This record gives sequence, structure tokens and C-alpha cells, in this order.
Amino acid sequence: MITLIKNIKELLQVRETSVSKVSGAEMAILPTIKNAFLIIKDNLIADFGAMENLPEVKADKIIDATGRIVLPSWCDSHTHIVYAGNREQEFVDRINGFTYEEIANRGGGILNSAKKLNETSEEEIYEQSRIRLEEVIRLGTGAVEIKSGYGLTIEGELKMLRVIKRLAENYPISIKATFLGAHTFPIHYKENKAGYIDEIITKMIPEIAQNKLADYVDVFCENGYFSVEETEKIMQAGIDFGLKPKIHVNQFNSIGGIQAGVKFNALSVDHLEIMNPEDTEALKGTETMPVALPSCSYFLSIPYTPAREMITAGLPIALATDFNPGSTPSGNMNFVVATACIKMKMTPEEAINAATINGAYAMGISETHGSITKGKKANLIITKPISSYYQIPYAFGSNLIESVFIEGEIFS
Repeated sequence: MITLIKNIKELLQVRETSVSKVSGAEMAILPTIKNAFLIIKDNLIADFGAMENLPEVKADKIIDATGRIVLPSWCDSHTHIVYAGNREQEFVDRINGFTYEEIANRGGGILNSAKKLNETSEEEIYEQSRIRLEEVIRLGTGAVEIKSGYGLTIEGELKMLRVIKRLAENYPISIKATFLGAHTFPIHYKENKAGYIDEIITKMIPEIAQNKLADYVDVFCENGYFSVEETEKIMQAGIDFGLKPKIHVNQFNSIGGIQAGVKFNALSVDHLEIMNPEDTEALKGTETMPVALPSCSYFLSIPYTPAREMITAGLPIALATDFNPGSTPSGNMNFVVATACIKMKMTPEEAINAATINGAYAMGISETHGSITKGKKANLIITKPISSYYQIPYAFGSNLIESVFIEGEIFS
């Protein structure tokens, strides 16, 4: 099957030679071709270039993209979209003055989601999660990481990871699974935190690894959750069973989580709303990707990741949604890109790089996703007719997507 997309107003994120990520000043450079073509063969990008150089091609399908922008689909490297029910009441509680921490201390937050998940059948969780996954694909996401962490028991965590596996088997989108049993402490382990950590290390991780249900291990490293020492212990256990770390750090406090992530060669450190100079310094020259979650900051009214300072320091940044029922009930990467520009003062070029090639790196898939490069997956966004790609973050409330290609096929 050969598909030709022709007369593209502008083709974004063109990389003749694949790069794994972009950092610092490079983030402001977004290679593009105006008046372009793109050829898809089966599920891969076969060729692209200026229309004046369009070769003879016997296409099975021709799409005229006059006036439209084409770019790689979004790579969302941090989500929790497998969950049961919602937490609408907590949304109202926050409006009425309760903080995220106060809600958690009252049995809300993650514990609320854990209760609902453990009371809901695996089939129902799959059905709810399937609807969310289809929604984010239609919003332009072509690769997604999904975490467990609302089970907090071995049965609940395995149930979540089986749902993630089933989604990966039933949908063409690339899905990476992350084990986040260390999301918080279950109520029955409140006075025995060491006991729960032991259960994670000696029971959960070995069984998850044996059944090949996760790619990564994650920990919520934060005051009131898991300490740096506890985080390091869990990361090491994951590494011992072939699970690379991706960790939650610096959402509310800077307690040394970034340094721990770097020490254990974490693929990414995510949230980063609170950053000290030593945190930025610790990330310099490492292989660990900083990931910002601006729609979480928007929803909780907490600080935004200081992107400008980090980019000026030479760091890369990825953007992700944090789609979850409590702090970010949205998987809209278009809104994430817009919010990064509006609230974090990232340029459109930086934000698009952060949501495509750097997002792919934060999922460990930059060899196959995140840029317009020959041989990469034909996961693409075709916009509606727009004036320029600046309109994507500028018109933050509008749906500017006309069609989404996943593995070379239009997703409907």
C-alpha cells in the first residue's frame, strides 16, 4: 500500500538523519519543508521532499494537503489513562479551598482511585480505558506511555498492567507500560511502609517481570510519599529485573529525586514544577530526559516547570499530558503544547520538538517515532487548513486536526 500526500503547505520536524533528542538552543530549531510531499509505504515513511522534486510514484491513495500542515504525531510519555471512574468531587473540593495534599490526607487522591479500581472488573476498566485511548489518538497522539499505580495490591497492579497490554495488542498505536506500584502507600500499610516496599520488591516486580507486563518502573518521590532512599531501593529492584526507571520528582518539593534518577540512569524525570539550581546542574550532560506536565500545573494551580531556565542551561525538555483522574483529566497534547507556549514561554518550535522527538526519547522509541525520517513509523497529523504552525498553540481552544495517521492508516 502506497499513499502519497502532496501539496503540503509545510512539513514539520524533517530529519534526514535521525536524532534521538534535541537539547538547549537546538530545541528552537524545527526543520521544515514548504510545499512538500510525503510518501508512505505500508506503515513507514518512504520518502519526502519539496513538490518540485516529487518522483514518479504509483500511489494507491493520493491526499491533497493544500493549505495544511503535516507533522509527526504527538508522543505522550507520561499518562495514567487506565483507571476506573473519576474524581469529579475532588475537583469541586479544590475549588472550595482544599489542597491536593489535604484531599489525599482525607482518603481522596490516589487512594480514592485505588478503591474504585479494585472494586471494578478488569473488563469494565478496559472499556473505560479504551474510550480514553481512542480519544487521545484522535487528538493526534501516536505513541503513549501508560502507568499502573491505582491498584496498590499485587492483584490490582497486575489487573491494570493486563489492561495496558490488551490495549497495546488491540490498537496500532505504540504503547509502553510502566509499573507504578510505588504511587502511594495503601491504607493497610500506612503504619508499615517498609512492609509495602518489601511487597513491591519481592512480590510485585518479580511477577510483573516474569509475565513481561511492564517496560519501566516508576516511583512517586515526594514528601509524604516515597523518600529518596526508598525510591532508590525500588529503582534498583526494577533494574535487577530489567525495568528501566522513569520517576515522578519535584512536583511539590525538591528533595533530591532528580539526583537519584540521574544516579540510576533513569530514562526520564517527570513533573519538575519545583527546580533548584542544583537540580538543573544535576541533569547536565546526562541521558535522563526532563519531562514537563503543564496541564497538571494548569489544573492544580501549581507552578509550571521553569522551561526557559532549563533550556538556557542546555537541557532538553519533553512535554506530556499526565492524563489521570485526579490532577490532569485530559490527554489533549495540543493543549499541552499551547500551555507550554503560553505559560512556560516555550516557543512553538521548542514545544513541538518537546512533544515529538523528545517525547519519543522519553519513551525509548526515538528510533521509530517523533520525526519525519525515512524508515520511521508513518504516524502523522494532518491539520485543517491553517495560516501557519504557530496557529496550533495560538488557537489553543480549537481542534485544528483534520486526520491522524497511525501506522500508515487514517485512524477513524
